[in-house]
Amino acid sequence: MENPAILIYKEPKVNKAKMIIGLSGWMDGGEVSTGLIEQYVERVKAEKFAEIDPEDFYIYNLPGPMEISALFRPHVKIEEGLIQDYSEPTNEFFVSEQYGLILFSGKEPNLRWSEYVECLLEVAEQFGVEQIWFVGSVSGTVPHTKSPRFFASISDEKLRTVFERFDIRPSNYEGPASIISHMMTFARERGISVGSLVVEVPAYVQGKNIKCIAAAAEKISAILELDINWDGLKIVSQEFDKRLTEAAKKRPELAALIKKMEQEYDKERLQSEEEDLRAWFEKQNLRLN
Repeated sequence: MENPAILIYKEPKVNKAKMIIGLSGWMDGGEVSTGLIEQYVERVKAEKFAEIDPEDFYIYNLPGPMEISALFRPHVKIEEGLIQDYSEPTNEFFVSEQYGLILFSGKEPNLRWSEYVECLLEVAEQFGVEQIWFVGSVSGTVPHTKSPRFFASISDEKLRTVFERFDIRPSNYEGPASIISHMMTFARERGISVGSLVVEVPAYVQGKNIKCIAAAAEKISAILELDINWDGLKIVSQEFDKRLTEAAKKRPELAALIKKMEQEYDKERLQSEEEDLRAWFEKQNLRLN
């Protein structure tokens, strides 16, 4: 591979690998996108084998107020006048040869989207990846006491079966695009299918949402037919859920809001089930009423 932006440290022994992408930034609410890759790397004992050089992809010096420009600058740690750490954005590839799985954790670039996507697709092509899935999240009105809702967008019709098979809703959206939407558009020209799986996280929960990470890990494992045991993560998720419920009980206004969300969630679920049943009856040439 001759792309100077791709730094390869080891040549993995994988072919027709599966690939999952996580990115900080646009769709990483509850740290679901980056947190999912962390969980996968730990669970499958994946090893770092390559990275994308950040040099050409990020704005470091953005004119404007300090609170805005600080969001773009690299991070530095200084103790007693001595620099201890200096960190630029990382974009790292990991591999599990046992599972035939490539994982990527990065930061959505500010610049040169096409070149960044080219790096991802070149690595995918080198190891025979035919299908890439990004996993991300958005804030919504789903209560933490219910199963998170999943939405997806796809680059071609070959992936359409995931909606019905895995209880995923097709996305309907118009607005600012992400780097994944950019990649979807151009991956088709390379014969690579790309899917974007998005989990809805409760808007009132701040910080890392381990319950939604666990749900996303199970969902993408099912889609990619990866036999991975997530029991340990589910236990942590249940404990997280209990702590949230206890905290909500101490705040009456929040508890009332959650109860209202639960009612709306159940009503919407019931309507969806009725629509599915009606569609099934119609396929059988039967009348529901």
